[in-house]
Amino acid sequence: MGSRMVGFRATRIGESEDGEARLEVSEGCSEGGVGRWTGSRAWRRNTVTAGDHTGVQPLSRVRVHAVTFALDESASVNALPALLGMHGEHIEWLNVEIRSPKPSADDWVGVFSPAKFNSSTCPPEFGNNKEQAPLICSSPIKYHYANYSSPDYAKTGKAILRFQLINQRSDFSFALFSGGISSPKLIAVSNTVSFANPRAPVYPRLAQGKSWDEMTVTWTSGYDIDEAAPFVEWGPKNGPKTRSPAGTLTFSRNDMCGSPARTFGWRHPGYIHTSFLKDLWPNSVYTYKLGHQLFDGTYVWSKLYTFKASPYPGQNSLQKVIIFGDMGKAERDGSNEYSNYQPGSLNTTDQLIKDLDNIDIVFHNGDITYANGYISQWDQFTSQVEPIASTVPYMITSGNHERDWPGSGSFYNTTDSGGECGVLAETMFYVPAENRAKFWYATDYGMFRFCIADTEHDWREGTEQYRFIEQCLASVDRRKQPWLIFLAHRVLGYSSSSFYAQEGSFEEPMGRESLQKLWQKYRVDIAFYGHVHNYERSCPIYENQCVSTEKSHYTGTMNGTIHVVAGGGGSHLSDFTTLQTRWSLYRDSNYGFVKLTAFNHSSLLFEYKRSNDGKVHDSFTISRDYRDVLACVHDSCSPTTMAS
Repeated sequence: MGSRMVGFRATRIGESEDGEARLEVSEGCSEGGVGRWTGSRAWRRNTVTAGDHTGVQPLSRVRVHAVTFALDESASVNALPALLGMHGEHIEWLNVEIRSPKPSADDWVGVFSPAKFNSSTCPPEFGNNKEQAPLICSSPIKYHYANYSSPDYAKTGKAILRFQLINQRSDFSFALFSGGISSPKLIAVSNTVSFANPRAPVYPRLAQGKSWDEMTVTWTSGYDIDEAAPFVEWGPKNGPKTRSPAGTLTFSRNDMCGSPARTFGWRHPGYIHTSFLKDLWPNSVYTYKLGHQLFDGTYVWSKLYTFKASPYPGQNSLQKVIIFGDMGKAERDGSNEYSNYQPGSLNTTDQLIKDLDNIDIVFHNGDITYANGYISQWDQFTSQVEPIASTVPYMITSGNHERDWPGSGSFYNTTDSGGECGVLAETMFYVPAENRAKFWYATDYGMFRFCIADTEHDWREGTEQYRFIEQCLASVDRRKQPWLIFLAHRVLGYSSSSFYAQEGSFEEPMGRESLQKLWQKYRVDIAFYGHVHNYERSCPIYENQCVSTEKSHYTGTMNGTIHVVAGGGGSHLSDFTTLQTRWSLYRDSNYGFVKLTAFNHSSLLFEYKRSNDGKVHDSFTISRDYRDVLACVHDSCSPTTMAS
């Protein structure tokens, strides 16, 4: 059965007549998220040498619209086992055996889901009366070159590939192509592979609610509300359990703003459920599991998970925070290896999993999946981070690869989201924002106050977001919550990245001009950014001037804010300028993340760890009392009166 083509119409064999035009659309993604808004709204990209596709979404290189049929009955693709998840697993490995009578070095195998991926599933917009519709209208969810694990494939025509699949609510098939990914010719299609329960609730992700004693649980399933009622069964560990209902969201192809999200990258996202677990006791351990009650009275359950409730705001206890940006996802089976898209992603993920007992909350500071309009990749990402996000709150910010699309209301008129225009990020993850389409919000964790900005919307003085930022900074009681942290995806502070240096700004244009007086007035301790794929730490700084000569042990009054770029979560690395700026204390062109440890109201430890070894490569401490926060420094205090 390996070579039998199911459901394809052989009469449609032929070269696509609109290849170049469609190629223009399907490759409309930016190279690595390093461009930015300028005064003329021109889109600047980092220099990429000819033939260098570092940072390009691998699936965008597959010219799905150009596929032709060259079915060969003597070729075969067989995938085993055909039924996965027999014991409730949602991640499984399988073997794919390939035989081809005319092998070549550029043969490749694409994984398609749903298994039927021929032109009969194409929506009307893929073709019109004047142009021939494509023979295939959905991108593979991943792919491998046939010789990946069998170097002699081009001679023998035989190979066995190992793929890892996750439960994505539908079945799978494996297709063998010749002609490389630029001129693919379909040779053979495998048997269908499926999970035993493809619609099961999977990949829970926790997030802080709008109050400190609330935890939200978001997950994905194949059940709409007219088929089953979603809920979470939860309670104190070893205590009585209760059930909290969940709301359900989804979206359609028509909600996407452009290609590829609206065309070749589209895949139904399933149904996204969110439940609110309220009135939690601080620091208490709870267990939970996801449930769906079908209308025939039966239940579908997830496995059991555990989390610890957040501390009360101001609570004096050990609190540990992880911050990074731009991680993306990667494949443990080595697939999608075309451009080494996010080479550090798995290392960062694995280091966090390894140290999970010593982590309380995670902030992923923008550029979450780099799906860039290939919707299947969001499932892949939520599966990858599930061990983390199911255990501790996984808070996200909005980046250019989540939001930006021309004419969609984003501050930057670029195509970086691949047509997603914020819909995926706003739906797949919960954030405690008043309006999730406007991704700015505040959240408290014990002695920390976090003020999260959305750089894909205007932040300048006079805007709605500027007013939010000031309110967030001004409303915190620093006696109870001494550690005030600002997060934004693009660098609104300071960066020695080569592309910022070329602009001469060493920041996102217009980045700090409006905000630095707020950081100074409200005494922000540390401002974190992503977007630039490396690590850099500044001195405590105000108006381009270092206000302290200390580098590792800060005590007493803090005269300025420390700015940190922590964008080395996993995506391809960015270059530094060769200029040595006076305010830049430490630079590292490597993958890594930051860990903040608050020991009490007076002592904070900052550590930068590399993802490849988990070791600390930069650190500093802050030691101070409440009076040091109150102490007046330049531009920080209101006018005083001589009246008694």
